[in-house]
Parts: sequence; structure tokens; C-alpha cells
Amino acid sequence: MRTATQDSVKTPNRWLILSLGLAAQTASCSFLYGIPFLVPTMRVAEGLSLAQAGTVVAAPSIGLLLTLIAWGAAVDRYGERVIMAVGLGFSGLLLVFAALGTHSIALLFVVFLLAGASTASVNASSGRVVMGWFSKSQRGVAMGIRQTAQPLGVGVAALGLPPLAQHFGFQAAMLLPAVLSLVVSALVLWLVVDPQRAEKGDGSEPKPRSPYREPTLWRLHAASTLLVVPQFAVSAFAPVFLVTVYHWSLLSAGWFLAVVQVLGAAGRLASGYWSDRVGSRLRPMRQLAFASAAVMLLVALGDATWPWLAVLALVLAAVITVSDNGLGFTASAELAGISWAGRAMGAQNTAQNVAASLTPPLLGLVIGDSRYALAFCVAAVFPVLAIWLTPVRAEQLSRG
Repeated sequence: MRTATQDSVKTPNRWLILSLGLAAQTASCSFLYGIPFLVPTMRVAEGLSLAQAGTVVAAPSIGLLLTLIAWGAAVDRYGERVIMAVGLGFSGLLLVFAALGTHSIALLFVVFLLAGASTASVNASSGRVVMGWFSKSQRGVAMGIRQTAQPLGVGVAALGLPPLAQHFGFQAAMLLPAVLSLVVSALVLWLVVDPQRAEKGDGSEPKPRSPYREPTLWRLHAASTLLVVPQFAVSAFAPVFLVTVYHWSLLSAGWFLAVVQVLGAAGRLASGYWSDRVGSRLRPMRQLAFASAAVMLLVALGDATWPWLAVLALVLAAVITVSDNGLGFTASAELAGISWAGRAMGAQNTAQNVAASLTPPLLGLVIGDSRYALAFCVAAVFPVLAIWLTPVRAEQLSRG
């Protein structure tokens, strides 16, 4: 029987909660993907060589990679609001410290490593809170909105960090992601409400069985990891391809990358809407794998024949190859179940980040001086493998 007090409690605004999850992920990405914009001023301010600066730039990603699954487990146990706020807030405090004075390369590396590890809390918690407050019929669009955080974060960093660094120095520029993180952390702590969880019993109920005893999630993580390869083949090499092969200016190549980031964000929203309409995440994901393989081969064909075809195919590739990200992320949580959702999303992100880190250097070896067409053909092999691995039938059985 419900009490008057319970009836008077209003259901929180889920769109506000989604907006705060998006803001938290954007603040995180503005730091993670913004540090490379500060390399020139960092070298001057901290007296670093290019190799040393590159090491510092890699530190946040290393910290992120090492802690995603652990944060996912923490979210499963303690809830989304506290984990998101604490991790993002501590990352902001570390960035404030980085902005206060000149530091040795060792100290700067440790600070950025810890900041990356802290901000990794946002990945699983912001995704899990969306899972909790949106039904399956709306979850694809909601998660698609959340997935736009990466291009938004890159945009904030690209627009804000270089001007601040140029006029006020590296330390002042670091205050931008620091303040963003601290402000959003406070808003999350204030306004986010954790989704309702099942009431705990007397302890006699068995613990939920690990979904990793079955091959479904392993196959899904593997397929999603393979689909990262064409995505980073495009993002890492499209600008240099256009400059060196077709003699575009650096400014034109930069604008191209900015425009396709916006189009990619729209693609993520569209794929989320598509998955909601058809009632499946993995059927659209498998079809996008077909499309990714085809468009990468089209880029290679354009490089060997007509420049206009290569440019058009790159635009299509920049949209198609990122459109599956939200689908795999959402499917991981849905197939894992609510008790394992945080860990499943953490594992999903970990595998994808490993592939994202390895793709540019390894594909760069294939390219050498000018073998772009060959590299794009190699990148097309990975989504073909993902077509076979995507566990569509397991998703259908789980719904049945």
C-alpha cells in the first residue's frame, strides 16, 4: 500500500538527467581529447620535447583504459549519481592542480594519468543512468544523444583550448576542462536521481549469474572492437590523406573533419532511432557493418580512380563508421542485465579503446608513404569479420 508521502514524490525529469549525463561525458571528452590541442604551448610552458609531450598526452587514455571495468563494477554496486559526481569532480581538482604552476614531466604524467582514471567513471555511470530512466522503445535515441558527447567535447576543446593557451598560457587553458568538470560534477550531485533498483531481500536470493559465462557478450565486444578499426582509419588518416594526396590545405582538411564530426553525431542519433523502431540493436549494427565494409572499399576505389569519389566516400565513411557505437554500447547493457550493466559497458569501452589506440600506428605501417588504397582495403576486412560475430540470434532469444 502506497503512503501519501510516496505519492507526493514526483518522478524526476529523465530528460534533465540525460542532459546532465551528456554534459558530464562532454566535460570528460573535452579533457581526454583536448590535450593534443595544447602540445605546442605545453612544450614551451613545461620545457618538454615532442616525445615527452606525446607521453604526457597519452597519460589520460592510459588511466581511462586501466579503470573502465573497475568503475563499471562500482556503478553496479553503489549507483550512478555518486560515482559520476565523485570521479568527475576529482578529475577536475587534479586539472586545477595541473594548472597551478610548472611541474616536472613525471608529475604531470601522474596527474594526467589519475585525471584520466577518475574521469573514466563517467563512461559507465552516464550510460547506466540512461538505461535506467528510458524504456527499451526510447533507449536507442537517448543513448544516441549521449553518444554525441565525444564530438561535442572535441568541439569544446578545439574552440576553447587553443585561444586560451595562445593568450594566457598552458596553465590557464587547463582551467577550461577543470572548471567544466567541477561545475558539472556539482550539478550531477545535486540533480541526478539514480534509477530505482530492485529491493534487497534477506540475502537468501542467489546472486545474478555472470553473463560472461555465455559467449554472447564476448562476441558483442569483439564485433564492436572490430568496427572501431574503420572508424579510426577515417578519423586518423582522412586529413593527412586529403593534404598529401589531393593537396588540400590544412585549414580545408580541418574544416572537413569538423563538418564530418557533426554529421557523425547525426548518424549516431539516426541509428538509435532506427534501433528503437525495429526493436533491435544488433540487426542495425550488423547492417552497419555491411555498410562500413562497402564504404571503405569505395574510398579505396576512389583513391585509385576519381578524387571526387574518394572525398564523397570519406564523408559517407565518417558517418557510417561511427553510427554503430551507441548500438553496441546499449546492447551490452541490455544483454548483461541491470546487475552487470556497468561492468559490461566498462568492458565494451575498454576493448574499443584498445582498438582505437592500436589502429593508427598499425595502419600507418600499411600506408607507408602512399599506400592509402591498400590501407582502406585492409580496414574493410574488420567489419566483414564483425558481421559474422554480431550475436543477432542471441538478442532475439533474449527477447523471446
